[in-house]
Amino acid sequence: MITPESTPQAIVRHEGHTARERSACGWRDRLISHEDVALEPAAWAHAVDIDGAKPHYHQHSTELYYVLEGSGCVILDGIEEPVSKGSLVHIPPGVVHGARGRMRVLVVGIPDIADDDYFEVPEEKLLTVE
Repeated sequence: MITPESTPQAIVRHEGHTARERSACGWRDRLISHEDVALEPAAWAHAVDIDGAKPHYHQHSTELYYVLEGSGCVILDGIEEPVSKGSLVHIPPGVVHGARGRMRVLVVGIPDIADDDYFEVPEEKLLTVE
C-alpha cells in the first residue's frame, strides 16, 4: 500500500536551471541525473546537443533518444538510421551506438547509465553501412 510517507517525490526541472556539461556525445543538460538518486527516479533524462557522439554501448542500460530539433543519423551496430525532429530511437543494452549531425536530443536512460556502464568502441572497429 502506498502511503503519503512512501510516495515517490515528483521532480520538476526547467531548461537552464540544471547543470550543463561536456559529454562524449556533445553538451548535455542534466535534467534528472545521478544527483537525484535520493529521489528514486525510475530513469534519468538529459537534453543533449549532439555534435558527433562517439561509438559506445552499455551492458545494463536501455536508452531512448527523442530528437527535439535538428537532424542527422544514429549509428546502431554499424547501420546508419536517418533521424530528424520527432524521431524516437530505442537502444537496448549491448547495441553499439553513436550519432552524426547536429541535433538536440532528449536522452532517457533506464534505469540509469552509471559511469561504469559506458564502454567506448574505436571507430576503426566499426563497419558502417551507408
